[in-house]
Amino acid sequence: MVIGAIADTLTRSVENVTGTLSETFFEPTLRLGVTGLSRAGKTVFITSLVANLMDRARMAQLVAESEQRILSAFLQPQPDDTLPRFDYETHLGALTARTPHWPDSTRAVSELRLSLKIRPAGLLAGLQGPRTLHLDIVDYPGEWLLDLSLMDKSYAEWSQDMLERLELRPGGPETLDRIRAEDGSAELDETRARALSEAYTQSLHAARAAGFSDCSPGRFLLPGELEGSPVLTFAPLPAVSGAPRRSLYREFERRYDSYKSRVVKPFFRDHFSRIDRQIVLVDALGAIHAGPRAMEDLRRTLAEILTAFRPGTNAFLTNLLMGKRVEKILFAATKADHLHHLQHGRLTGIMEALTREARDRARFAGAETQAMSIAALRATTEQMMPHQGSELPCVRGTLMDSGKQAAFYPGELPEDPTHLLGSAREGAEKWLDQDYSVMNFAPAPLTLKPGEGPPHIRLDRAAQFLIGDRL
Repeated sequence: MVIGAIADTLTRSVENVTGTLSETFFEPTLRLGVTGLSRAGKTVFITSLVANLMDRARMAQLVAESEQRILSAFLQPQPDDTLPRFDYETHLGALTARTPHWPDSTRAVSELRLSLKIRPAGLLAGLQGPRTLHLDIVDYPGEWLLDLSLMDKSYAEWSQDMLERLELRPGGPETLDRIRAEDGSAELDETRARALSEAYTQSLHAARAAGFSDCSPGRFLLPGELEGSPVLTFAPLPAVSGAPRRSLYREFERRYDSYKSRVVKPFFRDHFSRIDRQIVLVDALGAIHAGPRAMEDLRRTLAEILTAFRPGTNAFLTNLLMGKRVEKILFAATKADHLHHLQHGRLTGIMEALTREARDRARFAGAETQAMSIAALRATTEQMMPHQGSELPCVRGTLMDSGKQAAFYPGELPEDPTHLLGSAREGAEKWLDQDYSVMNFAPAPLTLKPGEGPPHIRLDRAAQFLIGDRL
C-alpha cells in the first residue's frame, strides 16, 4: 500500500509538470467540473452551455464574445478514452424537437471537449495569430461528491450521523426502528444484511424525493455496475462495543472501509483531482418548497461539499491534490425561469446566504467563488396577472403533467434570506408565514435564428465567471 501511494504521488507530480508545460508551449486545456444535487438540471446546463458557446448570439455577457474575439467553437474527441462521452447531440435533439422533452439524466462520469479558437486581446493582438483553448467539461453526479466527507469519518462516526438524520426525514423513523432492532454483535446473516441495506437505500431514495440533499453513500442511489455487490451492501448501525469477528457490525464496518478505498478514493484520484473550475448546480426552489428541514439539510450539504475544495482540511485530499486547487467555484440556483425576474434578486440572495459558510471557506483556501441564479434553458414567459385589485408577477409555461398552458405564481420570496434560514436552523417543520410552491414545466418549442443558441437566463454571466479570464 505504501509503494502504491508513492507511485500515485509520483505519477500525479509528473502529470502536473507535463500539464503545465503543455499549457505553456502548446494549446492550453481548462477542465470544468459540472455537478448538481438532485433535480438541479445538470444535463440541460451542459447541453445549453455547449450549444450557446457554439452559436453565441445570446452570450452578450461573455466578454470575449462581445469583443468579437471568439472566432469559432467546435467539438473534438475527448482526451480520455476510458470515459463515456457526454451525449450532447442526443440531449440537444430532445430540447429542440418539434415536441421537446427534458433529456434523461446522466448517471455516471462523462466528458466532452469543446475547442475555442480565440483572437488575442491587448497590445500584442496584432502580432499574434489566433490561439486555441480546449474546454474539457467533466460531468459527474453530485451524490458522488458528497462521499468525500466519508474519507475522514470512521464507520461509527458515519453511522451516528446518519441515524440522527433519519429521525428527521420522511419515513426515517420506521427505518431507524428496523435498524435498532438488529443485533450488531450477532453473526453475519447475508440475507438479513442485504434486507437491511435495501431498507436503508429505500430511505435514501425517499429522502431525496422529499427534497433532502445529503443522501450518502452516493453510490447507493446511483450504483451502476456495482449494484448488488458487497461494497454496496451495508447500512448504519448503533455502536457495538467489542463486536466479535464475523459479526454484522464488524462486516458492515469492513464494507464501509472498502467502499471508501475502492469506490470513493479512485473517483477523486482519477477525476476530481484534475478539475480547474467547478460549478455546483442547486435546486434551491425545490428545497424551499420541501420545507425548513430540507432547507437546513441543503445548507449543511453545501458546507460539506466545500471540504472537496479545501486542501489541508482533509488528509486524503492534501496528499491527492499535491497543492493543486480548484481556482473558481460557482454556486448556481437553477430554474430561475420558474420566477418572474422581479424575484431573481431574492433567489440569488437566498443562494448567497445558503452558501455563505461554504464560500467563506473556499475563499480562505484561495478559490474565487460566486453565487447566482440562472436558467440554462428558459421554459417560461413572464406575465402580470390581476389579483384582488393588484397584479401578481407570474410565469407562464406548459405543464409537464397535462401539457396545458398555465400561469403560475410560486409565492413571494422574502427580501431578507434569514427569514427562511432562521426557521430552517431552528428546526421548524413548516414555514410560518406562507408556503412556497413549485411547478414542473416542460421545455417550450424553440424557433432559433441562425447563430442563436437556446434561450437562457444569465448563462452568459456564468460562463464569464467560469472561463472568461482564459478567453
